[in-house]
Amino acid sequence: MLRPLIVGLGRSGAGLHLAALRKLHTPSGAARDAEEDPLFHWPPLAWDPRPTAASGLDDVTVLGTLAEAARRTPPEETVVHLCTPPAARAGVLGRLAGLGYTRVLVEKPLACEPGQLQSVTRLRDEYRLDVTVVAHWLAAGLTQRLRDLIADRGLGRLLSVEVAQHKPRFDRTLATHGHPTAFDVEIPHSLGVVLDLAGAAELETAHCTDMRRGTTVVPHMGSAALTLRHAGGVRTDIVSDLTSPVQQRSFTLRFSDGTATAHYPISERDDHAQLMVSGAVRAHHAFRDEALSPFLRRTYQRYARGLTDDFALHQAVARLLCQAKAHCGAVGESTPDSLPTRADPLTAEEDARAR
Repeated sequence: MLRPLIVGLGRSGAGLHLAALRKLHTPSGAARDAEEDPLFHWPPLAWDPRPTAASGLDDVTVLGTLAEAARRTPPEETVVHLCTPPAARAGVLGRLAGLGYTRVLVEKPLACEPGQLQSVTRLRDEYRLDVTVVAHWLAAGLTQRLRDLIADRGLGRLLSVEVAQHKPRFDRTLATHGHPTAFDVEIPHSLGVVLDLAGAAELETAHCTDMRRGTTVVPHMGSAALTLRHAGGVRTDIVSDLTSPVQQRSFTLRFSDGTATAHYPISERDDHAQLMVSGAVRAHHAFRDEALSPFLRRTYQRYARGLTDDFALHQAVARLLCQAKAHCGAVGESTPDSLPTRADPLTAEEDARAR
């Protein structure tokens, strides 16, 4: 049986991944009946260089170094949840690969810059890593309903997709620097979905704005927008505003005979999705659609069975994001490809002391 290793106990690692793993570990009702065997060993292992990162977490085993984690549970029996900022990803992934870890779940986006994408791809090929990007919207029930609408052609032919992903993100943007541009925050969620729904695409145009609060300006972290042209002729427009006073995660699919508007859950505080259909078919559905736990379940099942991944899709997402940022000059600041050196146990000296 596999064991989770969470690398990075920030919002993604502790707030999302650990919470979803808890749900899978302690299912209730029908979920308990449907789960035949445990997916993984409990409790998960975790590592984070910040001394207080695990404060208040009593159901995770926090270790001092990744080498210690590799001694606790063999890497070949471990699934790594790599929840570090994307700019630090390739450096940590290289250390994990050197320790023998091959199953790695990485937070979106896969990479923020072309050089990072090349490094991650090279490590994947060199060490034969099974890298899965956390793209749980692809596992959402709402996404499947959109796939069905396109496939059954009840609304005719798909013509265009419009995506709005808005939320106020002032505090996190001013406090942290994990995401270099507004392209890297919300848009990776939707970009994978539109490629899944409408097929391969090329970038037509992109733009972004700065975040401004009083006299403080954060370059490229206000809003971001891009336009794609898919191989089949469908046009996609995605816009994300991180200075918006309201939250929104919606897709509008325009068909030759109607329209479908899909609203994804805003946050983990309410996991309901909604789908409104008008035109040749009319409907309004509201339903629970917490997608991260099902996504993790499928991923662990796939890892256990040795099935192939969908890395090519996430390469395409990262490539388009890099092109969009280059198009409007939003390349972000250069960030060292490692975790903070002030408390970074991923060094030869630290690992040697831990052995």
